Amino acid sequence: MRRRWFISRTNPDLVEHLSKTASVSPILARLLINRGIKTASEVRDFLAPGTSGLSDPFGLPGMKQAVERLWHARVRNERVLVHGDYDTDGLTATVIMVQALRMSGLDVSHFIPNRAVHGYGFNAAAVVEAKRKGISLIITVDCGITSFDAAEAAAAEGIDVIITDHHEPAARDANGSSEGRGFLVPEALAVVNPKLLSDGSDLEFLSGAGVSLKVAQAVASDERLPFTHDDALSLADLAALGTLADVVPLRGENRHILKKGLQLLCDAERPGVRALKEVCGLSKKTLKAGLLAFTVVPRINAAGRISDAADVVRLLLSGDHEEAAGLSAWLNGLNAERQRIEEEVYQQALAKLDETGIATDAAIVLAAEGWHEGVLGIVASRLAERFYRPVFVFTVGKGVAKGSARSIPGFDLCAGLTECRDLLLAYGGHKQAAGVRLKEENIGGFEEAIKEITRQSLGEDNPVPSLRIDAEIELRQITHSLVRELEMLEPFGCGNEEPLFGAKGLEVMAPKTVGNNHLKMRLRKGQQSFDAIGFGLVPLFEDLGRPGSIDAAFVPSVNEWNGGRHLQLVLRDMRPGG
Repeated sequence: MRRRWFISRTNPDLVEHLSKTASVSPILARLLINRGIKTASEVRDFLAPGTSGLSDPFGLPGMKQAVERLWHARVRNERVLVHGDYDTDGLTATVIMVQALRMSGLDVSHFIPNRAVHGYGFNAAAVVEAKRKGISLIITVDCGITSFDAAEAAAAEGIDVIITDHHEPAARDANGSSEGRGFLVPEALAVVNPKLLSDGSDLEFLSGAGVSLKVAQAVASDERLPFTHDDALSLADLAALGTLADVVPLRGENRHILKKGLQLLCDAERPGVRALKEVCGLSKKTLKAGLLAFTVVPRINAAGRISDAADVVRLLLSGDHEEAAGLSAWLNGLNAERQRIEEEVYQQALAKLDETGIATDAAIVLAAEGWHEGVLGIVASRLAERFYRPVFVFTVGKGVAKGSARSIPGFDLCAGLTECRDLLLAYGGHKQAAGVRLKEENIGGFEEAIKEITRQSLGEDNPVPSLRIDAEIELRQITHSLVRELEMLEPFGCGNEEPLFGAKGLEVMAPKTVGNNHLKMRLRKGQQSFDAIGFGLVPLFEDLGRPGSIDAAFVPSVNEWNGGRHLQLVLRDMRPGG
């Protein structure tokens, strides 16, 4: 789908001032300003974040009560159950909590729900398991904020509950508005969720694993427990994986966590992480955040999607290299099977869209019997990217439709689902990703309702994706020095995207197809020229009529080949020149 281009406009006086006061180049100053960083102190904190920049964990609501209860659990030799989730964020959050509490001297076990058997979140099955094991305290991670029934069931059994989560809580008022931060939360001994904050803190964007790390920090601050600040920081590798997997903004606290975590992931002292890197072919010591997101994270997620994720916790807790290697090989095989199933469901979904013609509606709602529940989120994400509209994909069985939803910028899924919650059995998640469950008989009514809600939110015109370009530059400005400066902005991801540049009127030289629809060419303007690669961009180039001149949106990079280092442009988009 063609995208609208927007070039960020930056006050030149502000660029000059920041360049001088922070001792950075004008181009880097402009990139920083585009990210909301406008003072020399903010520049220093952003370019060189350290763990000393981690905030006080007791800034999170409920933290003091949670740590005090954990202390009493240790003194009384109580049995504690950590209830996690089956995706990467939930699994890493589980391991962080289990390891922190065990190192603090607590008797801890864990429970990971099976997607097909238990469904998502803290539920009655966990309470039954806790009762059977003689558990007197359950602490949830990455789930629980809307688990009213499970919390009530635990209380009825005399089991205390601490909820740690980062998902959206239920709105207090009838129309679903959360203005004034008026939320309903389950009856629990403590609820630790940054979404309950009302001060606009960047803590609001923590992942589930990030919240677990904050609990570990808080536990480390209690001198009565044998768990230190360094012990807590040693868990940042897991928090980094959870942060990457959950696609939370990589700013503020999340940037500090990821920066520290990437250092630990590079060293890979944890046998489970080392084995995962090896099975992914990641032999280099230095790792990029994006590389981990496309290699390690999908393999961890594969267990929860099509199998049982409990063994991922065993992998990440393991101190045995042979055991870790075996479990990593198992995950690698599961990921290949997941890819096969995903492609099959995706193609069937496309066929349904061709039959019905609903791809042009305000939102896409698809349902079928037999679609594997574990891949619905990925399929919804691919469809949302391809057709650029909110997508809801359901699998139907025994009169119930279970589904996943993915959105586009400008449409809040949780708010939209809240408006039609009378048609739903359950829902929850974030603005851009959510899970939904409803009766099969209500699918038609839900489809009609959510499409109307989407139209009211996004307008009658079909939304068009946009591409925001940081700066327009000349080819002569692209140097090895510039690439080194861009690397200072890493790690890249949500909220801190890789800097994108634009250049107009570039002559196309020797275009050719390499690999699977990848476009290779040389681009020239005046006396300056560079090799360029556009992954998957052959169809776009053909659609544009193979122009002899293009405007290009690209990321400058260094291509290392046969011992040499050559500058090249990684194309993200193009249009006819001029």
